[in-house]
Amino acid sequence: MEKSSSFPKPIDIVEKDVIHKLINDGYIVISVGGGGIPVIRKEDGTFEGVEAVIDKDLASSKLAELLDADILIILTAVEKVSLHFGKQNQIDLEEVTVDQMKQYMKEGHFAPGSMLPKVEAAVQFAESKPGRLAIITSLEKGLDALLGKTGTRISARDWSK
Repeated sequence: MEKSSSFPKPIDIVEKDVIHKLINDGYIVISVGGGGIPVIRKEDGTFEGVEAVIDKDLASSKLAELLDADILIILTAVEKVSLHFGKQNQIDLEEVTVDQMKQYMKEGHFAPGSMLPKVEAAVQFAESKPGRLAIITSLEKGLDALLGKTGTRISARDWSK
């Protein structure tokens, strides 16, 4: 049975234009921490807060997509995403296609309150435009992951070719 993270999926980031300008002006921008504040746009164009929890990884994926980023790196407590995590038959994933990750999600390999939202966010970003790459790894291994030395790399490309 396919599990879902049950978080509402962000469809836009209200501050995306300001964030984009700050980045273009050379600033390092920290945003969508904690997923942000969920709002809806009313008919008159104003925003109204709504009761919901927006996952930080899904919000980061949406922002990276809207800013036309090439790579999304999601930092977490583990170096690689794993199947059968913490068990004797644990398999660390290195280079995985979007379709493979969707199959693993369908099979229920990732915990809904833990790794599943990260995997969903990575898949969402990787499939949003050809050539995009999502990486999931630990903070300590972030640079090595960007250099292709570690982490779980998710893209639409077939890594076997």
